[in-house]
Amino acid sequence: MPAANISDYLLKILLPQLPAPGVTWLQKQLDNLKTEKDFYLAFSVAPRYTGKKPIILSETDQQEAENLRAGFNPQNWTTDQVARALLVRAIPHETPEQYVAILNKVFSTADLSELVTLYASLPLLPYPERHVMRAAEGVRTTMTQVFDAIALNNPYPHDYLPEEAWNQLVLKSIFNVRPLYRIYGLDARRNEALANIAIDYAHERWAAGRTLTPELWRLVGPFISAENIKDIQRLLQSPENIQKEAAALALAESNLPEAKDLLSKFPELKKQLQAGDFNWQTVGEGAYK
Repeated sequence: MPAANISDYLLKILLPQLPAPGVTWLQKQLDNLKTEKDFYLAFSVAPRYTGKKPIILSETDQQEAENLRAGFNPQNWTTDQVARALLVRAIPHETPEQYVAILNKVFSTADLSELVTLYASLPLLPYPERHVMRAAEGVRTTMTQVFDAIALNNPYPHDYLPEEAWNQLVLKSIFNVRPLYRIYGLDARRNEALANIAIDYAHERWAAGRTLTPELWRLVGPFISAENIKDIQRLLQSPENIQKEAAALALAESNLPEAKDLLSKFPELKKQLQAGDFNWQTVGEGAYK
């Protein structure tokens, strides 16, 4: 991801959506960002000049974002977020250590809106391997908007978080009723430890007589065993179609012979699955609604 390309892209989607004074202001800041103080001032006042309108993207814009940075999706960004991302990418510095030190200062004083922008921008920043602890801190936040900025539609956690922090992010998404289908790279980083914790959580919810998102079983499919297949059987007896669909999807992802046999006992469900009538995306969208 060449640095110039991503900044050029951000300017391309932002400038047409700014008022003329906002364009003039932003270009002046980027041209004259010489000191740390210059950056802090521009970052703090950006919304005054850019507004906070939702960014409008064409399908071509969205595809270009994906081509520049796999998983990058600014569809839900606002004009001030894009402007601030440009400014953060342009922080004047001479070494990686200096860049990270300035970035840490911004994080330590940021308000809610600024934190959302900073965490959403992590996959676009230079020296990405140096921001792992910062991303893990975002996972631990109690602020939903900040958590969403790091957990949803953000490729940084998939690419850089160690397994323990990644598992914490996914599990916290379940606990906080966040949409798992919007976690970038979820399937690629499923693991047995995560599946076992998810199953234990399901048992706790069931024991308490509480509902459970069908998306949880997306974590379990590849790790279905002779011991936990009974949990999938329980799903298949649910009166809710979406729970049955989740069970079918999980069974289809398992290599366990008993899983294939169980799915075959529900021919209509299997037929719908093979026809593409539902998938994890539709299950997630249906569950979150």
